[in-house]
Amino acid sequence: MIRTYTPADHDALIDLFARAGADSPSGELWRHLPSEQMVYLDPYIEHCADTLFLAEVDGDLVGYLTGCPDSALLPGEDELLTQAITRHKVMLRPRSMPFFARSLVDMAKAKLRGSESASGEVVDPRWPAHLHINLAPEARGTGVAMDLMRAWQDWLTNAQSPGCYLQTLVENTRATRFFEKCGFVAHGSTPLVPGVRYQGQSVHQLTMVWSPPLAE
Repeated sequence: MIRTYTPADHDALIDLFARAGADSPSGELWRHLPSEQMVYLDPYIEHCADTLFLAEVDGDLVGYLTGCPDSALLPGEDELLTQAITRHKVMLRPRSMPFFARSLVDMAKAKLRGSESASGEVVDPRWPAHLHINLAPEARGTGVAMDLMRAWQDWLTNAQSPGCYLQTLVENTRATRFFEKCGFVAHGSTPLVPGVRYQGQSVHQLTMVWSPPLAE
C-alpha cells in the first residue's frame, strides 16, 4: 500500500531511514545517522509532509519517497550540511573523520585539475521539484519502488508541475536503470562526489530529469 506520511509514522520512518541505505553505493556517508537525517529526511517531514510517500507491507514500512514540489521550499543542501555537521560536531567523531578527510583531498584535487565537484542542488525552472527514494533491503525488486514513483509522478502531473529532478550515482547502475524505466533522462555533467567511496572507488554524481506528459 502506498500512502502519505502522518505524524504517527515518525518513529517507524526513522527506523527505515537507518536500514534503507544498506549495501547501496550511496549508503555510507559520514556514518552518523542523526546528522544525516537532519539533511536527507527531517526537512521533508517538516516542509513537505504532504508529498512524503510511504510504502507499507503487512503493516510495516518498507520504503519511502521524499517528494519536494519546489526545491525553494527547503533550505539549500549546503546550508543543511553545515547545520548538521556543526550541531553534532561530526568532524570530531572518529567514525566520521575519514569521510571528511577524503572530502578535503578530493576537493583539492578537483580544484587543481580545474574540474567540478558534485552539488546537491539543481536550480532550473524546468525542474523545480526533486525527490529522494529509499527502500528496505527486503523490498528491493518487489515493485515497491515503482509504486512509490508512480504515486509521486501522478501527484506532479495533477499539480501541473513543469518537472522534477533527482540525483543518483553513475556507479549505482541498478538505480539508474530503474529511473530510466520511470522516464528520467540524464542531464548535465557527472562530477566527482567528494568523500564518498563504493567498493573502495570514487563515485560520480548523475543528475536525471523528468517532465509530466502535459509539460513536454
